[in-house]
Amino acid sequence: MSRRSMNRSVIVTCAVTGSGDSTGRSPEVPVTPAEIAASALEAAAAGAAIVHCHVRDVDTGKGTRTVALYEEVVERIRAENTDVIVNLTAGMGGDLNVGPDDDPMSWRDGTDLVGGLERLAHVEAIRPDICSMDCGSLNFGNDNEVYVSTPSMLRIMAEKVRELGVRPELEIFDTGNLWFAETLISEGLVDAPYWLQLCLSIPYGTPMDVGILQAMVHRLPAEAEFTSFGLGAMQMPMVAQSVMLGGHARVGLEDNLYLERGVLATNAQLVEKAVKIIDLMGAAVQSPAEARQTLGLG
Repeated sequence: MSRRSMNRSVIVTCAVTGSGDSTGRSPEVPVTPAEIAASALEAAAAGAAIVHCHVRDVDTGKGTRTVALYEEVVERIRAENTDVIVNLTAGMGGDLNVGPDDDPMSWRDGTDLVGGLERLAHVEAIRPDICSMDCGSLNFGNDNEVYVSTPSMLRIMAEKVRELGVRPELEIFDTGNLWFAETLISEGLVDAPYWLQLCLSIPYGTPMDVGILQAMVHRLPAEAEFTSFGLGAMQMPMVAQSVMLGGHARVGLEDNLYLERGVLATNAQLVEKAVKIIDLMGAAVQSPAEARQTLGLG
């Protein structure tokens, strides 16, 4: 296990759109493949070495697993920029909306629960640089929604991702998730350098608590690179905190819609602000080529 000092060479990730119910709260949240790709390209031009992409149904704006939409997004990005690192979510397909207390097996609308291999259909078709893997199940919100990602599913996914030559981004929503990520590493299912994302303030995972974040960072193996983020108004403070603890930074409209109080942001503006914070801290932002070297990407 390692103890870390401030990171002087920072990878910035932009989480471009996510799958949450945010399209009605900001016109800047991209929905169509053309919009998602354009926003990703703008974020890359602003300094993001990695663009993390979900796709959305073009009619409803809701998150989807449709392979053709992912293919269009990546094709549009690559037509304009072959350097930026493309990170596709593999987290869709884990949504379980339990029925009422007297009939919990009557799953409600919003349930989309499939196995690990099916969650990777677009990853197998596209072979992006990175795909995310959510390292555990989680009560999600205040009602009956549960995100399901079991140890068996994750082992299947890790083996497949490794076979495809894609770097997994291990998503850590609480300390138990980190424990299982360590297990995947110890079982040889993930190759170094390990890329972990420590996710704070998502109900009900790790709370926004710097002490807990620091404890998680102290558990990371020496071969690990990590990034971390907070939601909403904590997005930019977490840029500084993550860098101070030796990590990298993630911003974007998936996690926060505002540039400042009452001012809606674009992805490029959020990246620009993060880059400014990093610069003011005396650190530098990695280019996509430098980030590829840091993360062992071909």
